[in-house]
Amino acid sequence: MSRGQGFDVVEWGIGWSAWEEAGQSHRESVLALSNGHLGWRGNLDEGDPCGAAGTYLNGVFEEHPMPYAEDGYGYPDQGQTVINVPDGKIIRLLVDDEPFDIRTGRLRTHEQFLDFRAGVLRRVVEWTSPAGRTVRITSSRLVSLAHRSVAAVDYEVTAIDAPVEVTLLSEIVANEPLPDVHPDPRVMEPLRQPLASVGHFAGGARATLLHRTQRSGISVAVAVDHQISGARDARVDSETSPDLARTTVNTRLGAGGSIRLTKLVGHEWSDSLADAALRDRAEAAVEAAMRLGWDGIAQKQREYLDDFWSRADVRIGGSARLQQSVRFAMFQVLQSAARAEVRSIPGKGLTGAGYEGHTFWDADAFVLPVLIYTAPGAARDALLWRHATIGHARRRAEQLHLAGAAFPWRTIDGRECSGYWPAGTIAFHINADVAAAVVRYVAATGDAEFERDYGTEILVETARLWVALGRWDDRGSFHIDGVTGPDEYSALVDDNVFTNLMAQKNLRAAGAAARRHPEQSRALGVSDEEVAGWETAASALHIPFDAERGVHQQSAGFTEQERWDFDATTTAQYPLHSHFPYFDLYRKQVVKQADLVLALQFVPEAFTSDETARAFAYYEELTVRDSSLSASPQAVVAARVGHLGLAMDYLMEAATIDLDDLHDNVDDGLHIAALAGVWNALVCGFGGMRDGENGLQFAPRLTVPMSRLSFGILVEGRTLRVDVEPDATTYRLSAGAPLDLRHFGVLHTVEAGVPLELPTPALPAPSATPSQPRGRAPRDVAGE
Repeated sequence: MSRGQGFDVVEWGIGWSAWEEAGQSHRESVLALSNGHLGWRGNLDEGDPCGAAGTYLNGVFEEHPMPYAEDGYGYPDQGQTVINVPDGKIIRLLVDDEPFDIRTGRLRTHEQFLDFRAGVLRRVVEWTSPAGRTVRITSSRLVSLAHRSVAAVDYEVTAIDAPVEVTLLSEIVANEPLPDVHPDPRVMEPLRQPLASVGHFAGGARATLLHRTQRSGISVAVAVDHQISGARDARVDSETSPDLARTTVNTRLGAGGSIRLTKLVGHEWSDSLADAALRDRAEAAVEAAMRLGWDGIAQKQREYLDDFWSRADVRIGGSARLQQSVRFAMFQVLQSAARAEVRSIPGKGLTGAGYEGHTFWDADAFVLPVLIYTAPGAARDALLWRHATIGHARRRAEQLHLAGAAFPWRTIDGRECSGYWPAGTIAFHINADVAAAVVRYVAATGDAEFERDYGTEILVETARLWVALGRWDDRGSFHIDGVTGPDEYSALVDDNVFTNLMAQKNLRAAGAAARRHPEQSRALGVSDEEVAGWETAASALHIPFDAERGVHQQSAGFTEQERWDFDATTTAQYPLHSHFPYFDLYRKQVVKQADLVLALQFVPEAFTSDETARAFAYYEELTVRDSSLSASPQAVVAARVGHLGLAMDYLMEAATIDLDDLHDNVDDGLHIAALAGVWNALVCGFGGMRDGENGLQFAPRLTVPMSRLSFGILVEGRTLRVDVEPDATTYRLSAGAPLDLRHFGVLHTVEAGVPLELPTPALPAPSATPSQPRGRAPRDVAGE
């Protein structure tokens, strides 16, 4: 076992040995547990020391004012920020009346390990108190993937060398402090103590706290019960106050004796249920968990993950660290959405309060493709959430004097909660990103019912937005002006290529869905003339191309702007937005994150192979990767154009963005979309997977240190496993009807149970490896 950046490198988990206070918040994010409904940061069981306390319920937020120096029409006036709900994971320990604190006494052993197959965070501690009493503490913690509302802690204390009196204080704590998520005190004030007590109840080893947010009116119930073994004479008592529930367990242990406390916690919230009904739900969840006990819940957790890994595991040969990184990424992406159940997928998942708990376009563009092919039920729920918020999106479009629906740039409940900012407010491509996720989901799953009942409405309303937003010129071309593409260093541009190509796909998909589902279309007021208008606009969309340089322009006129002076920019001046005014960035050729290159990945059919290679090389020289979203698209396209070494460097950067905290902000939570990008880089980059009108296509290639690659995807309920070796690829279909796919452009049919082995053609000689801005080449970590 080796160590990378402090974490133990093993195939099926990630661990940390010993203890140091530096980096604690980072570790709390990396070791977080969640299920899409509930999230627990990887805080120590005792709750102290703590980098940033964190217990989150997806959809629970507090509102706050959105202050502006000057108000403007259409500016959102209420923001939304995720808050800490009552925290039920805390178990404090007293040893002969001395509180266990790893900063005092003598810490003999301290190990934490997050097990990707079991879905459990384990901890082992040996500690000698200042008075000389030694105990061993072993704990296991999980947030259930099988039981949406349930989390559990299994906590055991053993007296090592002498009798000791042990007191366990199992708590639920409300209104734990939230990190400062905004510099304005008017924003932070409502977030200091957002929960008002509604009721608190205790009896025996049980307790429940009921709260309601002060401004957003969301009610939260957290209930707890306990199972105790190993100490027959333990004294148990529970008490509550408005913001605290405590169950005290006291016993005396002989040398070698142990006490085991299993804590089962239920979490529910609602903006409409009566308090009594909400309390009943939380307590019923705990009651069901009590019947299973720790062993039963842990077994269900393992079964859920065994099923997931059986189809979704990505196996890597040649690099233990890359193997660990991709499984970590897959585990965290699954945790972000598994039981979200018609809720959003926040940018940080439920691992921290970063981005104020908001959801962005990257959930649809980066995360959903992974879920569609590995956990399609979770992807369906995320798209159902988008559909559930379409009323908010229609009202936002109306406010902007547009037709159709305008999905928000950042949100928790579907309402726009981003302050005005050109790089976000006019990033209309989010609507096409949502539409593309609908199309991909339906194609991969065959879920015609979803398309009919939900998807068609999303496609129709987003198509209407593009027609309202665009304009026709006197030469018969259709333009979309005054928008921002994925690159946030270019704003208020005309004819952003990524936006226009994604809008084109959106318009055509809406027309096709409207024809397939005429009854739904009529209910939405769609006419044949409107469909024809969408298709005409799609065919006429202008795609800027610089004929002199032979490359597509990121937006109209982009390649004619002055280039950023990279030679005069020091390493300390990155990220650029922290050291230079945006107006200067907006008028120069400098790219924060993949934009035109993202179009090469998402809409490859719009570019010839030569155009792809030239565009990739051109934009490599301009892209500074001041965003965590950039490395994976650059890895995908680098692999497609044959720069396999560069693709590997970008893959390794994507794989270590959070584990090595490359952007110095993992204290606030993980980057879920960047983690999803690891899968995209491997499957769509080195696996060469494309999905579109021509069906599934693969063009797999390997490079050092990766000696083999194996991944699985779900296609209409069947698992297709792709096993890539240096000279050949084998396709295996689990069951069902034969599947057509293309291998390096040639059509083949895979039959269930019959492996299909196909050779890898020689790699055409690529052009010279493109360069990056000075000091912005990806880290060469492939050998680590």
